[in-house]
Amino acid sequence: MTLSTHYPIAIIGGGLGGLTTAAVLHANGIPSIVFELEASRHARTQGGMLDIHDDSGQLALRAAGVFDEFMSNIEVGGQATRILDKNGTVFEDEPDDGTRGRPEIDRGTLRDILLGAIPADSIRWGSKIVSASGLAEHPGVHEVRLADGTSFTTDLLIGADGAWSRIRPLLSDAVPAYSGISFVEADLFNADEDHPAEAEAMGGGMLFALGGDTGIMGHREPDNSLHVYVGHRSEEGWIDTIDFTDDSIARSAVLQLLDGWADNLRGLIANADTPLTARRIHALPVGHSWPHVAGVTLLGDAAHLMSPFAGEGANLAMFDASELARAIVEHPGDTEAALAQYEAELFPRAEISAAETVESQEILFAPNAPHSLLDMFASMAELMGEGREG
Repeated sequence: MTLSTHYPIAIIGGGLGGLTTAAVLHANGIPSIVFELEASRHARTQGGMLDIHDDSGQLALRAAGVFDEFMSNIEVGGQATRILDKNGTVFEDEPDDGTRGRPEIDRGTLRDILLGAIPADSIRWGSKIVSASGLAEHPGVHEVRLADGTSFTTDLLIGADGAWSRIRPLLSDAVPAYSGISFVEADLFNADEDHPAEAEAMGGGMLFALGGDTGIMGHREPDNSLHVYVGHRSEEGWIDTIDFTDDSIARSAVLQLLDGWADNLRGLIANADTPLTARRIHALPVGHSWPHVAGVTLLGDAAHLMSPFAGEGANLAMFDASELARAIVEHPGDTEAALAQYEAELFPRAEISAAETVESQEILFAPNAPHSLLDMFASMAELMGEGREG
């Protein structure tokens, strides 16, 4: 059999995980090809702020050789945190003192940094994956078919293609399940001038305004906009009871959830400059794993999709990527040994983070929130104090 288009390493997905994999491999002289659905690097806005953790995401950026560039682009003050109840009572208003080890950066900026760390011709934009399958006559080799009718084969197929991964079915029957929480998102622009009350409520960084089954979370962006999430514990079909194609109807319905909330918190929805966008939050089972399959593996959300309530998603994806690349570097010419090493470390690490994320979700939407969150922060501070004393 003649293999017409063949790549030793093919990465499906050009998000932070896929790009970090390619960047760390490139830093070690190992080529790879990234296949990304988006038409170009500028096809869409990449989202809001990310806090990059010193024990995961930052380690990956160091491995990729872009840590200094990352640090020169962080948002000073972005780690500030406010915790309020639904009446607007401020229980915590902690400034960013630069000591928390989780500096903030715009997701699009971080993606650009990673794109700059790989050769321009190592990413194939506009690549929609239709199917992927193993070749019986070549164990460990996989064939991937694209929507444009082309296909390629690869010795190592890396699924970094997110929640609804096309590569995951090669390894696992697991599918993401509804977490019990739905989000409604909005943005307010030119906040300090046009939305001063809402800007004051948000503060300089992150906001948690909590009230049992409903909470408002958000972040001040570097461009003086406010990105807002209303989280609501609900049945999976709750979103379908609201016509989100009619923004006035949608706002009215979401504001009903916020009856009795402080005006400046309600204003984050009532006065938003964008239509409301609703989405259900899904997650893979805690402890998701798979039996080893030659020539293919997963990372990031494709491997361990979690709810966003512990801020682990991007960090874990990048750390997965750097650890997979490290294993490949440490086992030259032995893909299966590399995958065995990577997956043996991946599964327990992801299970711990997934369990912590479920716990964080329950804390944020507990009946006594925000006191549940304040108690968690107090316990963490106490443990850190004990660690320093020890």
